[in-house]
Amino acid sequence: MPRMDATVLDLPWPPSVNHYWRRAGRVIHVSAEGKAYRKTVAMECIRQRCRSHDGELCVSIEAYPPDRRRRDLDNVLKSLLDSLQHGGAYEDDSQISRLAIVRCDRKKGGRVRVTIREQQKMNMDNNDDH
Repeated sequence: MPRMDATVLDLPWPPSVNHYWRRAGRVIHVSAEGKAYRKTVAMECIRQRCRSHDGELCVSIEAYPPDRRRRDLDNVLKSLLDSLQHGGAYEDDSQISRLAIVRCDRKKGGRVRVTIREQQKMNMDNNDDH
């Protein structure tokens, strides 16, 4: 199976899901911090020449935390994936069918490296053994 071209993006550490969303009464909206992160990711997608991906996607994330505090890695996923969608890396984060994240060594300020690949589908109907 040929390897598809991947997009690799180096991005700032995302806000946690607790900082990304805000509630005003019954309405939940993206916080000012979340909107600023979205804008930064959109600018980085342009600067790093990220193309928009179609179809099912494989996304791998290397997370470089900003400090030694204990963190749940899943708290950075939603804001990061949502911001990548708004930045044009893909149409909708529901396209992601495979997702991997790994914690790496600390980096001052924190960083994430995101690799996006279009996933090739295997055609199971072309089996000549029937």
